[in-house]
Amino acid sequence: LVNRASRAEAITEIAGSIARAPFIAGEPIREQKLVKANGSGFMAAILPTGMRAISTEISPETGAGGFILPNDRVDVILSKREKNPEAKGTDVAQSEIILSNIRVLAIDQAPKEKDGINTLVGRTVTLELKPEHAETLVRSRQIGTLSLALRSITDINAAGGGSEDQV
Repeated sequence: LVNRASRAEAITEIAGSIARAPFIAGEPIREQKLVKANGSGFMAAILPTGMRAISTEISPETGAGGFILPNDRVDVILSKREKNPEAKGTDVAQSEIILSNIRVLAIDQAPKEKDGINTLVGRTVTLELKPEHAETLVRSRQIGTLSLALRSITDINAAGGGSEDQV
């Protein structure tokens, strides 16, 4: 006997798609209940319950030089300039990690030519965040510059390196 959850998983593997909702035993498989990997709705189908997908702009300088890929983990750093109250006319630069150990869902990579060599440079990254962290990210974009720090794969697999570390 196979339960409904494993049936849906088996259907997903066979059809090369993800089920939008569980199937009832004997229910016909219809296109409307499936999401194809390259179709609309795919991101919503793979997003874990309670999580949000939110995108933000990056550049080679703010996105670890283009080395960030989907399923990597990153820390999000906010950098801002504030007036120095002690020395008039000067600013103080401050940076802080606002989100830690965040999963990258997607990154766009547009071809770019530099010195006659074609490279792929991402301009937008989509992150998997809890709703309150999505608010923090959006608010922080208005305050200063966001940068992504790529985390080592050994940090990700280390004890305590899971998504529960999100600030």
